[in-house]
Amino acid sequence: MKREFTCIVCPNGCRLHTEVENGAVTSVTGNRCPKGRDFAEKECTAPTRSLCTTVKTLGGGAPVLPVRTAGELPKERLFEAMAVLNAYTQTVPVYCGDVLIPDLLGTGCAVIATDDWAPEAAELK
Repeated sequence: MKREFTCIVCPNGCRLHTEVENGAVTSVTGNRCPKGRDFAEKECTAPTRSLCTTVKTLGGGAPVLPVRTAGELPKERLFEAMAVLNAYTQTVPVYCGDVLIPDLLGTGCAVIATDDWAPEAAELK
């Protein structure tokens, strides 16, 4: 099976052409750096994505807090992760970099705050 996609690892944005047989990548062309081959193999066999979203807050300030995963999740678990985060409510205060969920879905990937949500932070904005 042949697959084509754009590499997102470095600024080159190479158009990668891959061939996959029996679940293994047999050929990668179009990459201008070694990272492209690694990206193609990962994308074809076990794709992952980082997740940026918002969670509800309780205790003042804005109704939602921006968050992201500290690493990447398996692509097939993104909707499951969103269901968890949509049901999650964070009490304030919370500060940028705080770990809100240490192990999302047992993946070892933490969810962290990407902004300050505290009374003193609101005064500075």
